[in-house]
Amino acid sequence: MHKVDLPVDHSIEWAVERRRSAETARRARIFNTRLRVMGLDLDTLTQQVQEKSHQQNIEKQRDQTFEQLRKYQDEALVQQDIDDKEKRGVLYDDLTRYWATQQRLEDYRDADLKCHLKGAFNITIPEGELGPASMTIFQGEGTGEEQMRREQMQKTERDLRAQMVDNERRHMGDKRREMFVNRELVHQDLKGVLQDELEEDCRKAARIAQDNYNRALAAEQAEELKQQHRREESENLAEIWHTMTSDMMTECAEAAQREVGGGRPPQVLPDRWKGMSPEQLSTIQREREEQHYERQKQRNAERIQDLSWDLNLMKLSREAEVEERKSAELRRAQRIQMDQCNMQLAREQKAHRDYLNKKLNTNKPTRDYFNQFNTSSR
Repeated sequence: MHKVDLPVDHSIEWAVERRRSAETARRARIFNTRLRVMGLDLDTLTQQVQEKSHQQNIEKQRDQTFEQLRKYQDEALVQQDIDDKEKRGVLYDDLTRYWATQQRLEDYRDADLKCHLKGAFNITIPEGELGPASMTIFQGEGTGEEQMRREQMQKTERDLRAQMVDNERRHMGDKRREMFVNRELVHQDLKGVLQDELEEDCRKAARIAQDNYNRALAAEQAEELKQQHRREESENLAEIWHTMTSDMMTECAEAAQREVGGGRPPQVLPDRWKGMSPEQLSTIQREREEQHYERQKQRNAERIQDLSWDLNLMKLSREAEVEERKSAELRRAQRIQMDQCNMQLAREQKAHRDYLNKKLNTNKPTRDYFNQFNTSSR
């Protein structure tokens, strides 16, 4: 296998070198303590995203352009091959037609010698009038014709075999060149894949470095926030402790008194002390006791009034029960009296009916009258 020297793609090396220089400049800018800022640079991140999207769009358009160019070249090559085949076919048809019409074997003067066509041409000119240039067969020319033909056939066979070998060698050379070209294309593709992997590794490393940097910034910012909260809490606790231990909260009356002079009592500053003197406290306590005593008296009076109302209600309820009981006894006595009256009326009616029945048995008209009477009474 022969070693093939592949062409060096200087554009790829230039792109790798440009990326390396950009990464070096970015690291120098990031890890520079004087130029570093806390937090995230949203403008720079947005610009990076826009540049990345723009670069991706450019690469996508370039790939599409290359793809369209490749398709156009493939179609042009296929069309050129088809045109060449059509031209060769037309040329071969014209050549075959020319051979068949203009260069027929029978039209030659020596057709009888080459094709063994005896009497192919009828020579009307007498032989005595023909000169030396009109001779077709010279003396001694026909000897060894078969041997010469066999040698010619062998030579033709050798030539054809040599042509076949030459064509085979040329075909093998074309296949070898095509194999080398394909190998070179594969090598270029592998080189492009490796380059893409290298660029992807570079981008991945850049993303990892950027993520680490962002995490470090976030951790540092969180730590600063914690320290700021601690400082604020310590300051608030100190302020609360100072307020709690101040004279205002401990109610130190001496710190709030101010002498006015002129025999007047000292003036108390309400913004420093809001307490009360013992006399004021005793007055408030006495008023509270008096209010408690008055409230107790009022509660006792309300309780006595409630008890009197309860007694009156009990008395009224007992009287109502007595009246109800009397009215019930009266209604019961009335019902008994009414029942006795009804029983008396029933006995009298029964006796009257028995009397009428006896009368009816003795007198029929009376019976009819009695029936009519009963019907009307019903």
